[in-house]
Amino acid sequence: MSAQLQVAHSSIIKGAGIVAGGPYYCAQNDVITATTLCSCTGEPMLGCKVTEHSAAVQALVTATQGFFAKGLIDDPANIARQRVATVVGGEDRLVPTPIARQLHDYYGAFGLPPDSLKAIALDGAGHTMPTIDFGAACAATDEPYIGKCDFDAAGAILGWIYPDAVPPAPAGTPAAGRFVEFDQSGYVPKGGLFDFLWGSGMDKTGWVYVPEVCEAGERCRLHIALHGCKQGQSYLPLKRPPGGGLYNGTTFVKNTGYDRWADANRLVVLFPQAVSIPWRNPNGCWDWWGYTDEHYATRNGVQIRALRAMIDRLGAGLRPGS
Repeated sequence: MSAQLQVAHSSIIKGAGIVAGGPYYCAQNDVITATTLCSCTGEPMLGCKVTEHSAAVQALVTATQGFFAKGLIDDPANIARQRVATVVGGEDRLVPTPIARQLHDYYGAFGLPPDSLKAIALDGAGHTMPTIDFGAACAATDEPYIGKCDFDAAGAILGWIYPDAVPPAPAGTPAAGRFVEFDQSGYVPKGGLFDFLWGSGMDKTGWVYVPEVCEAGERCRLHIALHGCKQGQSYLPLKRPPGGGLYNGTTFVKNTGYDRWADANRLVVLFPQAVSIPWRNPNGCWDWWGYTDEHYATRNGVQIRALRAMIDRLGAGLRPGS
């Protein structure tokens, strides 16, 4: 989803951090492609078919150019001026490393210079959001996919996107700002199926982290931290999450390290929330294969439209819900 937002609105995006993800529009509006050629998430029912060329990068480049020609996304030439960090685990069996390499090929096709791409490979990591000291064992591939890898993925991403970023307080330092829960429903486009919130795949509420200096009115930048599948606040895991509780709750929001970097670098961090939909999206993923509709990867996609509305609200100096 990070890559989708990055490409759809490339004119306003400075850079992106992609953790265990593939290239833009990889699924091409097909769940079987998503779960067999772009990832191995269809196993054991669907065999994994990931190879060094399974993402069909040239077809994705052509599709991207077609979307731009139709006015559905911003000019992909903007990608060349961005800064991108990718994070992949060497033991990730859900999104294997060949998919990350094809993500790099996609960016290269649109002129992203090699020195603007930071490719991070953690040899012993599973399918996980790496942290310094929170979560399951780093090699584990287990929900909610947050692992203590002695590696600060959030910091690596933010430090790359913002070269002027300064180091934060040590891990474990309490957040100085505020985590604010807000109503997401006002940002979801109205009409037809989307009048019902779950039809959009978005949860009722989301979160935003506001550092003290930003709360006081200082000019701050905005970073959007999009959780992965089975990481949303309303997802019910098979076993109790690392932070306790029945549902994931704020496990991803409060324990992936973004708040420390936000405090040190005047960053407001938006944590939108996706939600499970029985049969169509049981794992609470953001829509990267078309469960909302065929427009999911463009500016017309319901989730991308909602995210853009949140961006505009925060860009106007207002917190969502204020």
